[in-house]
Amino acid sequence: MNRLFKPLSLAVAAAVAGGGAFLATAQEKPDSLTIVSWGGAYTMSQQKAYHDPWEEMTGIEIINEDKAANGLAGLRAQAEAGNVTWDLVDMLEGPAIRACDEGLILEIDYDEVLADAPDGTPPTEDFIDGSLSGCFIPQIVYATLFAYNTEAFPEGGPQTVADIFDLEKFPGRRSLQKIPAGNLEWALMADGVPASEVYEVLDTDEGVARAFAKLDTIKDQVIWWEEGAQPPQLLADGEVVIATGYNGRFFNAQVMEDQPIELMWDGQLFELDGWVIPADGANIDTVLEYLEFATDTTRLADQAKYISYGPARESSNELVSTHAETGIDMQPHMPTYPENFQNPIKKDALWWADNGDTMSERFNAWLAQ
Repeated sequence: MNRLFKPLSLAVAAAVAGGGAFLATAQEKPDSLTIVSWGGAYTMSQQKAYHDPWEEMTGIEIINEDKAANGLAGLRAQAEAGNVTWDLVDMLEGPAIRACDEGLILEIDYDEVLADAPDGTPPTEDFIDGSLSGCFIPQIVYATLFAYNTEAFPEGGPQTVADIFDLEKFPGRRSLQKIPAGNLEWALMADGVPASEVYEVLDTDEGVARAFAKLDTIKDQVIWWEEGAQPPQLLADGEVVIATGYNGRFFNAQVMEDQPIELMWDGQLFELDGWVIPADGANIDTVLEYLEFATDTTRLADQAKYISYGPARESSNELVSTHAETGIDMQPHMPTYPENFQNPIKKDALWWADNGDTMSERFNAWLAQ
């Protein structure tokens, strides 16, 4: 796999072979870049923090396509057809690792391609430890976590993952995402496994059996969700009293819609979301220039003005300020805020890349029982 460096900003690179000279010039600037993302409030936060200032600075239009949910499949299809139409794709860490292994996206020389922190710290020392996996350029940290309806628990809601599985102390229906990831980790935590040891236990047959046995204890009280908009709505409507969901969705319901929802940060499963560059894209030089701009310290901090996801650079955290619309302090709503980050689980993207298919088969079989 080729390692990707910054493009030549001026025209000329020459190589001599067989007595003749081959002349390559830098790509001409395109009129637009096609960027694939998730839609909704998240794409809006990117538009305001990255795209709008980029367009104003360069005159190059950003065309959004809300197809990130099928990003890996789309990259495979375009590569197979020999017609790569996407310039940049927003992708989770796990699928990005798989796409990198399949040669669908380009490997990055991070310190060469991305901007240093304002104090000169190189990107490889400024982005979250372990987040630079070769082809993946992190943008944000987001969490899947539990929230509860405060009206259902006037004397105080659940505070730990173990509380979620305590139907006697906290009665009522729960809503969980209809996938194994997250549910297996939380089941082990509720069964006494420390967050730091979850994947060590889950990597054994006994650990997997233990997780499903714990899930059995609440299975008949679960409503399964598949779309990110469902959990806040289920809580607001009183159809469930506790739900898992994305912290950004819960923030919107809690703060923007004034719903009676409270987040429980214990055991938050945090993940990284970021950019990947399709191999054989038509505008790679310009994409690299965009990425240097869009992932710098200021731009990642700016995104937190519009959505409650934490920036993936340490130098950005101290710049997180207030919400652009409400003026509230955004720091306490970040997954990486110290009080929220006391007992997290970092989703092990490599483990799920290796075991996801097997776990999904077993999970679906368990659901059907």
